[in-house]
Amino acid sequence: MNTIIKTLIIFFISIVSAYAQNDISGHILDDSKKPLEFANVILHNAISKETVTGVISSEEGFYKFENIENGNYYLEISVLGFKMKRSNAFMLENNSETMDFILTEDVLDEIVITHKRPVIRQTAEKLIIDLEQSEMVNSNLQDVMRGVPGIIVTNNGISYAGQSNIRILINGKTTDYMDMDTLLRDMPADNIAKVELVEQPGAEFDATGSGPIINIILKKNVKLGTHGSVSTWVGEDEGFEHGTSASIASYKNKLNWQASTGYSSPTWREDLFINRSVGDENYNQATIEPYNPKTFRISGSIDYYINDKHSIGFGVKNSNTNSDRVANSANIITTASTTDFLYSENSFNRDQKVFNINPYYEFKTEGHKLTADFNYVDYKNDNRNTLASVDGSTIAYINQRYLQDGNYQIKTYKSDYVRTLSEDFKLSVGAKYSQVNTDSDLQSFSENEDGDFEFNNAASNIFLVDENIFALYSKINITEGKWSFSGGLRFEDSNTKGTSSSDNETRERKISKLFPSAALSRKINKNLAASLAYSYRISRPSYNTLNSFVTYYDPLSSDVGNENLKPSFTNKYQFNLTFDGQPFFAIAYSETKDDMFQFVSQDNETAQIERTTINLSDSKNWNFRLFGPLSFINNVEGYTGIIVSQNKFGSTTNNLNLEKWSLIWFTQASYELPWKINAEVSGNYGTGALEGGLDTDWFADLNFSLGKKFLDDKLKVNLALSKILNRGFVGVIDYNGLYAEVESNQSRQNIQLRLSYSFGSKFGKKTSRRNASEDEENRINDNN
Repeated sequence: MNTIIKTLIIFFISIVSAYAQNDISGHILDDSKKPLEFANVILHNAISKETVTGVISSEEGFYKFENIENGNYYLEISVLGFKMKRSNAFMLENNSETMDFILTEDVLDEIVITHKRPVIRQTAEKLIIDLEQSEMVNSNLQDVMRGVPGIIVTNNGISYAGQSNIRILINGKTTDYMDMDTLLRDMPADNIAKVELVEQPGAEFDATGSGPIINIILKKNVKLGTHGSVSTWVGEDEGFEHGTSASIASYKNKLNWQASTGYSSPTWREDLFINRSVGDENYNQATIEPYNPKTFRISGSIDYYINDKHSIGFGVKNSNTNSDRVANSANIITTASTTDFLYSENSFNRDQKVFNINPYYEFKTEGHKLTADFNYVDYKNDNRNTLASVDGSTIAYINQRYLQDGNYQIKTYKSDYVRTLSEDFKLSVGAKYSQVNTDSDLQSFSENEDGDFEFNNAASNIFLVDENIFALYSKINITEGKWSFSGGLRFEDSNTKGTSSSDNETRERKISKLFPSAALSRKINKNLAASLAYSYRISRPSYNTLNSFVTYYDPLSSDVGNENLKPSFTNKYQFNLTFDGQPFFAIAYSETKDDMFQFVSQDNETAQIERTTINLSDSKNWNFRLFGPLSFINNVEGYTGIIVSQNKFGSTTNNLNLEKWSLIWFTQASYELPWKINAEVSGNYGTGALEGGLDTDWFADLNFSLGKKFLDDKLKVNLALSKILNRGFVGVIDYNGLYAEVESNQSRQNIQLRLSYSFGSKFGKKTSRRNASEDEENRINDNN
């Protein structure tokens, strides 16, 4: 019996020992034996080299790790202004360790880093642009896009190498239900860390879109301690504009949280001039539309690291944009003997609300990574506009009023698993299911003789869309010597059902298809590498384009939907040469079947022009790109390049045959002026292009910014002159019997002053006691 008892005791002790927990503690001091607060103390596994956990030293310089499992470990201690220190490996086995450290000042802390240009890196699939070091003042996403090499930003949207069908993602999540113009103008730039221009999307991305994907990567709190920033800006464009924002983040022990809020009230203007003939009459139209949207946003997220393998998190965002504006339009109609005037104004009141929640779970070890998340978006778009004749008109017009309310809900369930078998072999698989429910309510009213607006049932409609998309993908990444290969296959099954109250019809569209993608790279020598990539894509019609009702912008121009639109499919090919990982030379070709095109037509009886989306029979794009650094110029950092592209659009049914070559030159450069003032300039020039059906003349853009830091780099002051030269699209529409001279431009000469103050543990004097150390929202086009 005694032997049995002893055996059980020994067995019990061994079990307890195997799961024993231990403590590690100590003090962090400087070389004068003063305690160092906010020192980062990181615990690493001495065998796998993985980070186990981290803490921050207290005001007394004290740190402590509790309940650490048995094993081999080492510590790394770092704080701004001091040399990092690493301990020797030590064993924990049912014991506690007390380890004190003395840090010495780092003389390298005095070195001034002068590289201010955005860091650009090219892979076979994408171009990565780090904009955090840029001195350019970026108020919104549109400003950020101007910093992406080769991207052309106008009031018509954005284009790249002759391609305008560009999708925008935020942390890999689509924004396909938000109007592109609104997204560009109203999304603040404060929290954007970098931009990925994904020209050949892999299987992990949704197969949607014939053009490139722009993935906006938001800043993530990765620093230990508590820190934040406050910024404010004022400026002048089409009037006084201003904005302010604040953010704070904290990472201590297992908890990581961050919060931000902001308000912006920018000003700008859109100009549209159209000169055309209808029979023996000449129509000269000028539309001036000033904007002053007001946006308030608030967001927050929290991450909890359960242990070194498991973490959970939750994010929430809310934004509200109100845009009250009046577009004034003047049409002068002349003949050889008469002149008539049609003056009108279109007053808008648009209120957009976006609410988003995103919980997630992550499991991660050295060779495994599993993420699962749920993304919910509720998007409300309430529009009211009144199109009315104004004094001076000699042509009668019945005033119209439209109430257009939209409610869109998106639920997305997604999981991704990555198995890293070695440094040279990685396998990825994933699944995604999304549900979309849209409710678009158009109520039309006409003014009667008494000045009251009567409901027009024939011109009103409720359009409901339900869409479900299920996707599976797999992808492999292999490296063998100088060769690298990535290949993937994505399966998407979509079912879309649209119901219109005007005709009580329900239309269904089902698509089940495989989408392959692949990229092959080879290092030619120490500096030079080459890659070849291919992808197959789909573009589904936006829900508003399927709604056949008319939206008027002025008495003579409108948008009309097309319920017969078909999805388009694109084959994309690209060859890249890189030098030290930087883009050097690229050739790309894409061909799209049933490409969707915004077609403008003219009714010679009513003199009205309308824009509708049609399917093309022929759509091709060639582009050639050459990049180069500016480092050969003394003390200048930056890049320059040219893009030569050819677009070809054809539709036999609509008598359309357009083809044009274009050349775009772009540059971005930074230079340090006296008194450590950093100057940066960006600009582009194009010889002309096909912007949809508009054959444009030359266009250009030029921006300049100055920046200087004060108060130990805590305070940053920027002065920016934007749109110094901003010539938009000036050209002609010449097809299907329509000839119109068109100028589409934005306001010019914007000036902004921005102040940004950063605080917290990532800043601090080195000798002071308180030292401081991420599918479905652009398939809606409301032109907001």
